[in-house]
Amino acid sequence: MKRFRTVALGLALVLVAALVLAGCGQKKQNAAPQGNQGTTTTGNQAGGKLKVGLILPGPINDNGWNATAYEGLKAMEKELGAETKYTENVSQSDQEEIFRNYGSAGFDIVIAHGFQFADAAKKVAAQFPKTKFVINNADVADNNLCSLVVDNYQMGFLQGAVAALLTKSNKVAAIGGEEMPPIRQTIEGFVEGAKYVNPQIDVKTAMTGSFSDVAKMKEMTTSLINQGVDVVMGDANQASLGAIQAAQEKKVLAIGYGSDLNNVAPDTVVTSAIQSWAKAMVSLGKIVQEGKYEPKVYYMGVKEGAVSLAPYHGFDSKIPAETKNKINQIVEDLKAGKIKIERKVTSK
Repeated sequence: MKRFRTVALGLALVLVAALVLAGCGQKKQNAAPQGNQGTTTTGNQAGGKLKVGLILPGPINDNGWNATAYEGLKAMEKELGAETKYTENVSQSDQEEIFRNYGSAGFDIVIAHGFQFADAAKKVAAQFPKTKFVINNADVADNNLCSLVVDNYQMGFLQGAVAALLTKSNKVAAIGGEEMPPIRQTIEGFVEGAKYVNPQIDVKTAMTGSFSDVAKMKEMTTSLINQGVDVVMGDANQASLGAIQAAQEKKVLAIGYGSDLNNVAPDTVVTSAIQSWAKAMVSLGKIVQEGKYEPKVYYMGVKEGAVSLAPYHGFDSKIPAETKNKINQIVEDLKAGKIKIERKVTSK
């Protein structure tokens, strides 16, 4: 059994790595638009074939942040018939050059995966008015420059709502890693979701200041559990494992973030909020393809399939049907736009 837990936690490091936020650019391997092992697919759609370029701060095979965007690029090939190329491992000093290369090559859409590309895009976008420059996880928008965000508020809202419906102590907690907008948005959404279900619920929040310190996350989560919290959520990349470990040891429930983390602790992780950059990127591609593009921040959430809840797995038979119906209704109301979430901070 111990060996199973070790293997599961090891696998979780790979899964949780999918949450790693951009900001850790690595050494560039290829500056040319074709990138390293760039892929090309042709196809014709009613709105015309798209040429889509993807710029990444790291490698496509990192099983994390960069891989999620590469999956999105492949989805644009398959679902939109797009012709695509990518450039990986782009350092900050090379950002403008790579943007210009794609613009000069006549790409319709150039997607840069991370808010750290925003400044370079602002300098280059105006030089190529026919190209749509898209910055993931940012808040920039001007003419042919926009931002694409998988809605962290909705992610947190769903987690908070589920926590509020499952708690027996009326105390729940959301713990983040480093203080940055995407993390803060999830925490704010969690609070709002929990309060939506029960305005009187006690929601405790905290930040560890680290995305890698599993021990610190575990210690902080344990402290909150000792204060009566019986449902926890950790949003701190690989450090989130600490929240799950604490919940497992204290025999309370945990809600995963980013991908389905039930296999990390099947008796503890009741569900997870899943984010899909593939769904988000395909949705934006359709908007451009259909001539409906606007220079704004595009929040892709439940409606677009970019945000969803994982199955309950072994908890399915343990959760009352009434509770599951309430959760399903919240998901449907988010999808229909009936629930308006207050956005208190911006994504940068």
